[in-house]
Amino acid sequence: MQPAVLLRLRPLGPWRFGPGEGGQHQIDTLFRSDRLYSALTLAAESLGFLEEWLDATARAQAPAVVFSSLFPYQGDTLFVPPPLTIWPPPASSVTSPSPVFLSKMRWEAARFIPVTTIETLLSGQSILAEQWIVDAESGCLLRRDRPSQSPFRVVTRTRVGVDRISRASAHPHASACVEFESGSGLWSIFRFGDEAAEATWGNRIKACLRLLADTGFGGHRSSGWGQTADPEFRSGRWPGLLTPTLDRLMRAGGVNGDEPLFWLLSLYSPAPSDSVDWSLGNYGLVVRGGRIQSSAYAGTDTLKKNVRMIAEGSVLSVQQEPVGTAVNVAPDGFPHPVYRLGFSLSLKLPNLKEITEPTEEPVEATPPDSPLEAEKEQRVEVEEIPAAGEIQKTEEAPEPVSETAGEESERSDNEI
Repeated sequence: MQPAVLLRLRPLGPWRFGPGEGGQHQIDTLFRSDRLYSALTLAAESLGFLEEWLDATARAQAPAVVFSSLFPYQGDTLFVPPPLTIWPPPASSVTSPSPVFLSKMRWEAARFIPVTTIETLLSGQSILAEQWIVDAESGCLLRRDRPSQSPFRVVTRTRVGVDRISRASAHPHASACVEFESGSGLWSIFRFGDEAAEATWGNRIKACLRLLADTGFGGHRSSGWGQTADPEFRSGRWPGLLTPTLDRLMRAGGVNGDEPLFWLLSLYSPAPSDSVDWSLGNYGLVVRGGRIQSSAYAGTDTLKKNVRMIAEGSVLSVQQEPVGTAVNVAPDGFPHPVYRLGFSLSLKLPNLKEITEPTEEPVEATPPDSPLEAEKEQRVEVEEIPAAGEIQKTEEAPEPVSETAGEESERSDNEI
């Protein structure tokens, strides 16, 4: 088992992580792994080991460390996008003394599920419908018998600059943001390639995260957004650190079958060596874009090239764990590469055929080729980029640039 670290961040104020299509009044569903990598890379540059960090991650075929996106937590409960092959849960996995209640439960509305509940479903056990309720604000599946507030909510805040001498105000700016309730926050898990990688990068990554806790994650950092309390770290072994029950069951051979299904906890760009069977599994796509923040090319509003990636919660059919790749999304003529990290953090699932009743064949309505091969006539040709991580144009606009010079550091939401 590989060494791993579980990270908890307790926000001290609002966070902003804009959607891929842009818009100050909109927010992304979560702080994704590619954005977290950009934030860590900017922190590594500030701490003086940028080149070593790039060599160990974006430039490496086998990265020294991979990590998940940032997901919500509340108290001791970790929420995560569920595997698409088991959610919504099949009727055979749900029990209730009232058939009427079963018909009213909208499982598909839940975007974030407790990790322990996913373990229950994957180990072949049933869940009691009356125990759960879907929180409308956050999309989290909460326990009905445990009174609690929404872990987070999306609100709109208005900011305006005021002249200190004339006291005249400029045009107000309204931005959507995420506010967290007391006892709630965001978590991620980092998995190192081996003991040597942990010895080299464990403390450095913690230093980057402590720096980001002070300077902020995401947008509007100059206004104090995105700051957190001192990060909390818990060390262990992957995957037992995240799913101890499922790990014991898999090692004991209880439900471990030959079906090669992997559940993604991060964004993923397929590498040429990843032999994914796209006719099986269940996956979703997202388009990632943004603006470049670079100390070597300051003052630029240059757009990154957009790339389609496999979303968190997707389940891929592949013989070996997918590795992924980092895609260069720098525009033509830019002085240095700009990487969109697509290395995967995934968990092998047990043989679902042994523990669930098949309803219909989980085949995506896509050709057996990679979904990133679609719409080739619209993609932008980029030199020496793997076809599996191809870049394409899109009509969706990235997040708009702030109008004031003081917002320069937050235009890219920590992205490089």
